[in-house]
Amino acid sequence: MATQKRILVTGGCGYIGSHTLVSLLDPATTSETNIQYSVVVVDDLSNSSHESMRRVADISSIDGFSVKEDGSGGQDPQERLIFRHVDCSDATALRAVFEEFADKGGFDAAVHFAGLKAVGESKVIPLKYYEVNIGATWTLLNLMEEYGCRSIVFSSSATVYGVAKDEKAKLKETDEVGVTITNCYGRTKYMIEQILGDFHVCHSIGKDTNEWSIAILRYFNPAGAHPSGKMGEDPSGVPNNLMPFVAQVAVGRRPHVTVFGNDYDTPDGTGIRDYLHVMDLADGHVAALRYMDGSGGKSGKGKLNVFNLGTGTGYSVLDMLEAFGKAVGKEIPSIIGPRRPGDVTIYMADPSQAKEEMGWEAKKNLDDMCTDLWSWQTKNPNGYADA
Repeated sequence: MATQKRILVTGGCGYIGSHTLVSLLDPATTSETNIQYSVVVVDDLSNSSHESMRRVADISSIDGFSVKEDGSGGQDPQERLIFRHVDCSDATALRAVFEEFADKGGFDAAVHFAGLKAVGESKVIPLKYYEVNIGATWTLLNLMEEYGCRSIVFSSSATVYGVAKDEKAKLKETDEVGVTITNCYGRTKYMIEQILGDFHVCHSIGKDTNEWSIAILRYFNPAGAHPSGKMGEDPSGVPNNLMPFVAQVAVGRRPHVTVFGNDYDTPDGTGIRDYLHVMDLADGHVAALRYMDGSGGKSGKGKLNVFNLGTGTGYSVLDMLEAFGKAVGKEIPSIIGPRRPGDVTIYMADPSQAKEEMGWEAKKNLDDMCTDLWSWQTKNPNGYADA
């Protein structure tokens, strides 16, 4: 019989969080790991929809999942997928979730996605970003410590590297972070990484072993959607990331894509980034959980580890437009605009450490990202609002 584990997922209704739920609930994960995960999702829905929970239940064959009429929560009869409408910065509300499950064995680990994430917006309302992103983490860690849940996967970002000294080199986890970050969002991620580091060290003082296991995952550029087309990225307002913007142009919601600069030192003059299929990224979180509890081969139990999650392969803006045009069957309208302040020439990961330690590596390619994103966009032209 499979081992049962309950995972707390903050911000689990969002793009990356919801896809990670599918990976956690996938029967293939159970058969491979001999662990059956159940998940408790807390999300304030400020930039997401609980419709994503219904889609997770559908894809994962979770029968009987429903959301209360007032939207305060939802679950299935077997309690594999549970949703609570909670702001992680609200200590009283989050404590109630920990208290609710304390008599049921509590939580084996937490995956922490919750937070504000728009780079441009973070420059306009920096205090809000510090309050929400750091405050939610502070509240979560205190409650995890109090209720005996001492494993956490943190959703960080490649933005912590800032402007690299050598823009053409693949970024390693040992490279300098924090010094040349260009936005408040990235600084909150960096600060949380430092908080986690200090928090982990304090639990080692005077002890032979550390009860806390921490995995920090630095994402590069997530793209794509679930292959079913039932789930994908559903940004509020104008998309901040390239690929959802491209998809909205392709479906007719926007007139064209603006390419910000074509005079970079790259083969076609446009910036190069490391794009990663969201399902590969989701699987990276499962790999991190297994690594921390020692069930995936090597063990990160009692350790703090940092991993880049990317492919190590870069694609330019024009490469992405061409690939998406191929998936759509028509050219994507675009115009050339000026460079944006803070944009760098090349940003790519060295993901070798994740493969060596966790056994994780990206399996999907650029065509998969574009095909799956187009499937999501055509089936849901207005995102979850179509539901």
